[in-house]
Amino acid sequence: MSVFLCSVLPLLGLYTLISRYLLKNPHHLHRKKKTAFYCTQISHRGGSGEKIENTMEAFTNAIENGSQMLEMDCHLTKDGHVVVSHDENLKRQTGVDKDISSLNLEDLPPYKERLEVTFNAGHGTDRKIALLEDVFRKFPKIPVSIEIKEDNPQLMRENGAMPYSFSKKRGILLLLLYYTGLLPFVPVGESILQFYLPRIINRTTMRKNLFKHLADRGIQVHLFVCNKNEDIKAAFDLGATGVMTDYPTLLSTYVRTHESGRPQQQQHSIRSALRTAETERLEQTLQDQGANPRVQTEQD
Repeated sequence: MSVFLCSVLPLLGLYTLISRYLLKNPHHLHRKKKTAFYCTQISHRGGSGEKIENTMEAFTNAIENGSQMLEMDCHLTKDGHVVVSHDENLKRQTGVDKDISSLNLEDLPPYKERLEVTFNAGHGTDRKIALLEDVFRKFPKIPVSIEIKEDNPQLMRENGAMPYSFSKKRGILLLLLYYTGLLPFVPVGESILQFYLPRIINRTTMRKNLFKHLADRGIQVHLFVCNKNEDIKAAFDLGATGVMTDYPTLLSTYVRTHESGRPQQQQHSIRSALRTAETERLEQTLQDQGANPRVQTEQD
């Protein structure tokens, strides 16, 4: 046994040292990802705490109040239209107990006048379920995070080839790779990690090291759903590159108020979210190459 330990322990020690070094210096093995967007302020369901979720009115309000990315969920109607809706069944949102996939576009009912989010309600005059293509037309230069909740090959094809984020399964694998020290050695295809803001566990130096490693590899880290100033602060303190909220006005105010007190690198990140001429050039290049400079959450 002692001979075994004497031979194995040095190897484990060497592996640990190399893993920790590469965790802090991933550029030795991996080229940093470059995307056509960098988003600090993301609106959850279009900012569902201020307007009715996932409506064009909500998306417009979010953009007007500083959002740099729109997060939404999509489903396919019976006649093949991709619509923006969090739920497949419309009971909660409209009062009609039917699935979107069982209805044609023209038969979709309107949203309720108020939809609950956390302990408040978003409300507005727009109650129409939006077409995804209408969102793209109105906001052609705004990155969109699309979560596809159903196993529907046609719906996946409708969204095309896009940069994508971690699915739940891939997120679990990411954590396993991190805690076993293998992550620095493994290529990662995803461009974004979207994760719940940890409240009890994960607020540790280890998790900050994970987020920093991903950011150093060009993988953006978005934490959600941050609906209070203390949550927004906690997300940025953990090393999130972006924060997702139901209240885009609250987030915009926080960022504007606290930017001067943030580290210089994070200030630069916020300014980088603005669309510079270089970003526009890269975006056009991606489009010319057949890619779409938007984000899709990978199907589980």
